[in-house]
Amino acid sequence: MKLSHHQQFFSQDIAKLILKANLLGIHLTFGEAYRTEDQQQLYYHGKTICNNNDIITIINDRKRSKTMKSNHLRRLAVDFNFFINGELTYTHPLLEVLGKFWESLSPLNRWGGHFKNFNDAPHFERNA
Repeated sequence: MKLSHHQQFFSQDIAKLILKANLLGIHLTFGEAYRTEDQQQLYYHGKTICNNNDIITIINDRKRSKTMKSNHLRRLAVDFNFFINGELTYTHPLLEVLGKFWESLSPLNRWGGHFKNFNDAPHFERNA
């Protein structure tokens, strides 16, 4: 299957996820979706760009990615912010329900809350 077809199925599943979240009382805002290779390099190496009065510097930051093969690079991943009862949260039990729903939509879908080595609850992806 072509990458563009996977991207289309991913987008359709994201639409279903947003509707399911609303039904559960989880209000979403987008975090990060598409990521450039340059941004991925910064995340992987624990760097960030600081712009201070048009003086650009690269500073050390926390490492935000464990891979250079993020599905964000292929437009097959999105991070969400979750609001329940008006409060931003990444640890509410309803997120597990949402994550299981996401994974039920396709065997290619993975939720970051089920990653083995770390919890990335905001992350939803399609592995293609």
